[in-house]
Amino acid sequence: MMLKTIDWVVIVGYFALIIGIAWWTIKRHKEKTTDQYFLAGRHLGWFIVGASIFASNIGSEHLVGLAGSGATDGVAMAHYELHAWCLLVLAWMMVPFYTRSRVFTMPEFLERRFSPQARTLLSAISLVAYVLTKIAVGVFAGGVVFSVLLPEVRWFGLDSFWVGSILVIIITGLYTILGGLSAVAYTEAIQTIVLIIGSALVTIFGLKAIGGWSELRSIVGSEMFNLWKPLVPHGIAGTWAPVKEAGRMAWYFNDNYPWLGMLFCAPIIGLWYWCTDQYIVQRALAARNETQARRGSIAASYFKLLPVFIFIIPGIICYGLALSGKIPALQQQLIGPGGQIIRDQAQQAFPLMVAYVLPIGIRGIVVAGLLAALMSSLAGVFNAFSTLFTIDFYSRLRKNISQEKLVHVGRVATTVMVLIGLAWLPVIRGGKGLYDYLQGVQAYLAPPIFVVFFAGILNKRLNAKGCLAALSTGFILGLFRLAVDTPVKLIHGFKYTEGSFLWILNNIYFQYYSLFIFLVSMAVMYIVSYATEKPDEQKISGLTFGTVTPEQRQATRASWNTWDVVASVVVVLLIIAAYLYFTG
Repeated sequence: MMLKTIDWVVIVGYFALIIGIAWWTIKRHKEKTTDQYFLAGRHLGWFIVGASIFASNIGSEHLVGLAGSGATDGVAMAHYELHAWCLLVLAWMMVPFYTRSRVFTMPEFLERRFSPQARTLLSAISLVAYVLTKIAVGVFAGGVVFSVLLPEVRWFGLDSFWVGSILVIIITGLYTILGGLSAVAYTEAIQTIVLIIGSALVTIFGLKAIGGWSELRSIVGSEMFNLWKPLVPHGIAGTWAPVKEAGRMAWYFNDNYPWLGMLFCAPIIGLWYWCTDQYIVQRALAARNETQARRGSIAASYFKLLPVFIFIIPGIICYGLALSGKIPALQQQLIGPGGQIIRDQAQQAFPLMVAYVLPIGIRGIVVAGLLAALMSSLAGVFNAFSTLFTIDFYSRLRKNISQEKLVHVGRVATTVMVLIGLAWLPVIRGGKGLYDYLQGVQAYLAPPIFVVFFAGILNKRLNAKGCLAALSTGFILGLFRLAVDTPVKLIHGFKYTEGSFLWILNNIYFQYYSLFIFLVSMAVMYIVSYATEKPDEQKISGLTFGTVTPEQRQATRASWNTWDVVASVVVVLLIIAAYLYFTG
C-alpha cells in the first residue's frame, strides 16, 4: 500500500497532536509527588478513566489478530470482547475496596488484605510478566503493522519494521517518562477517539464496497455469524482434542476453542485482567473519587463492545470481498484453490482492507489509529512497570526517601523499560513461535491472582498463609508448564517423546491447564487458611465484604445514582443482544 501526500499529512498531524497534548499535560501538571506522577494526582474524570482503560487494552495485535480471526472464523473471538461485563464487576464490586484503601498498586492492596510477602511475590511475578508478554507482544504486532502498511519506509538501511517500532517506542517512552500517568491518560483519551474513528471507517467503507450488511451475510453464510459453532466443531468429544493451528497469530486463529474452556476459563482470565491487573486498574486508582472511578469503568465497558464491530466485522468483510471476487486482488491473496481462505494470509485482513477499500486521505486516519493502538498499549506497560518497581520495591527498600527522588526513580524505571523494548526487537523479529507462546503465559499466571483477590474480598476468614500458599502453588504450576512449553515453541524441531509425561503435559490444552491451576489454587487457599489462625478483623476492616463498616457502606451508596445503574443494565442488555444475534 502506497500512502499519498495527504495520508502522510494526516499521520504527521496525529504525531503533532499527541506530542502537543503530552507537552501541555507535562507543563500543566508538575509531577513532583508520587501521587501526581504515578496516579495523575488522583484527579482524573470518568471519561479520561474509561478511554484510558480501553486504549491500554487495545493494542495493534488486536487490530491485526481480531480482523484475521474474523476472516477465518467469523465472530468466534467476540466472546473475549463481550467480556465487557468484567468491567462492571470492577465498577461495582472492586472499585469501592480499591478507592477506600488509597493504594498505588494492586500488590499493595494484597499487602493490606494479607501480608507484605504476598505483595512482594505478586509484584515480582507482574514485573517479569510485563517484560515477557505485554511489551514483547505489543512491539511485535506493531512491527507487523508497519511492515505491511508502510513497506516503503526506509531509514539508514533499516526496514519499516525497525523504523516504525523504534520510532513509536521512543516517542511513547519520552512522554511517559516526562509526564507520568497524566500524560499517558490524556494522550490515551485522544488515541481512543482516533482509534475508534479510524477503525469504524474501515467497517463503513467495507460494507459500502460489499453492498451492505445483508449482502455480506448472504456471501459469507450464516455460520460466520455463529458465536457458538466454532466452540464445538466436532461435538462434545472434539473439545477434548483442540487442534493447534501453527503460525504466529494462532492464538486468534484457532477455530477449536472448546466451549468448556470458554465458559469457565475465559471469565477467570477476563476478571483477573480487568479487575486486578495493575496495567488496567491503575486508571481507576487515579480517578478523582469513587464515583468517577465507577463511571469510568462503566464507560470502558461500552468502549469494550466496539471491537466486535470495528475489528472483527472488517475481517469478515475482507473474507466476503475475497470470496465474491468483488476485489480480485483480495481473492488472489486470500482464497485457495478449494475456495477456502488461506489461513496464513488471514492476519493481513485489516491492512488489506486499508490498502484496497479505503480512499486516499482516509488511509492516513486509519494508520494513525493503528499507531494510536500501539502507542497507548506501550504507554500503559511503561507506566505500570515503573509504578510497580518504584512503589512496591524501591520505596520499601529505601525508607524515608523524598517524593522527588521516588519520581526520579520512576522515570529511570520507565527508561529501562523503553530500552528493554528496544532490546526485545531482534528476539521478537526472529522468534517464529514467540507470539503464539506468549499468549499462553497469562493463562498460566492469572488463576492464582484471581483466586487471592476475589476469594480474599468475598471471605474474611481467608488469611495471609492461605494467600501465600495459593500464590506460590499456582505460580509454580504455571511456571512449570511454561518451562515445558518453552523449548517446543521457541526451538525449531524440538519435540518430546510421544506418550511421555512431558509430552502429555505439553499437549494438554492451555485453557484446561489454566482451569487446573485455578482449582488447585482455590483448594490450597481454603485448606491452608482454615487450618491456621483467623486474620485480625481490625487490620482488614473495609477490605472484605464481611468487614465493611456501616459508614463505609453508606459512603459507597452515596457515590452512585440511578443513572449509573441504568448505564450498567444497558451494557448487560447489549451483551445479551449480541449473544442472541450471533447465533447463526
